[in-house]
Amino acid sequence: MDWLPFPFAALLAGVFLTLLCFMLLLNIFGLPANWLILGLVALWKLCHPTAENLGLWFWLCVVGLALTGEVLEFLMQLFKARRYGSSSSGTFMGMVGAIIGAILLAPIFWGLGAFIGALLGAWLGCFGMELCKKRPLAEACQAACGAMLGRFFGTVVKCGIGVAIIAITAQRIWPDPTLPVPDAESMPQLVLLFFGWAC
Repeated sequence: MDWLPFPFAALLAGVFLTLLCFMLLLNIFGLPANWLILGLVALWKLCHPTAENLGLWFWLCVVGLALTGEVLEFLMQLFKARRYGSSSSGTFMGMVGAIIGAILLAPIFWGLGAFIGALLGAWLGCFGMELCKKRPLAEACQAACGAMLGRFFGTVVKCGIGVAIIAITAQRIWPDPTLPVPDAESMPQLVLLFFGWAC
């Protein structure tokens, strides 16, 4: 963004980073939010081919973080459910239930219902499967609690890694404040140029 003075470049970068923060919330729905964030960053790089800060090492770092998030989310759900006595099928149904619950409750509490729905869905999915396998009520309930806790910690870890990806990206795309501030005569042309590019 060397062709834009700092105030306009900072505004554009700020809008983009805000969009990435909203995308991060999709983790609650069980969607691949961190990968969608990387897709948007790749689009930013495509629109700013001179952005040298978004080089090979940057991509190795953020892709590695995204992969780590996926692995940790899966392991959290798996280990917590197993620790509380869940079967493989119960764990799987807990994961499926979390996605369904997040979708069903997404409209309530301004979208925060998705997180509640994911936890309830994980519990109900695992609980229902364990009951279908003729396990005692107490054991099925305990296994379901493990699936719910696994979903909770998995989502928290994945969101935390998403925050790290956004922070690294912000450091790389934030414009140089030493860029010259436009004078009064060039301001109208810069405004038109900025909005024309953004649209």
